[in-house]
Amino acid sequence: MNLKPLSNRVFIEPVSEDKTTKSGIVIPDTAEREKPMKGKILATGPGKLNEKGERIAMSVKVGDVVLFKKYGPDEIEVDSKKYLVGDEDDILAIIE
Repeated sequence: MNLKPLSNRVFIEPVSEDKTTKSGIVIPDTAEREKPMKGKILATGPGKLNEKGERIAMSVKVGDVVLFKKYGPDEIEVDSKKYLVGDEDDILAIIE
């Protein structure tokens, strides 16, 4: 798979979270609906252009693990695997 997002788009592979805490408490799906999600950046666009036509560099790079808005990115399927495509603005933080 060779994808090249355009503008300030990012291609994200979702990282599944544990549904059970360390103490054994099971977290239901309803508790996670409004929380940000985690994923790994697989590809980034070159960045968007400002009013002068200059390219604004992306804040994230391939390999970064990020937190993003639950309903920000769009879900797509490539080779029977689900991925997310969204704007850089949908990303809340980089996990270091």
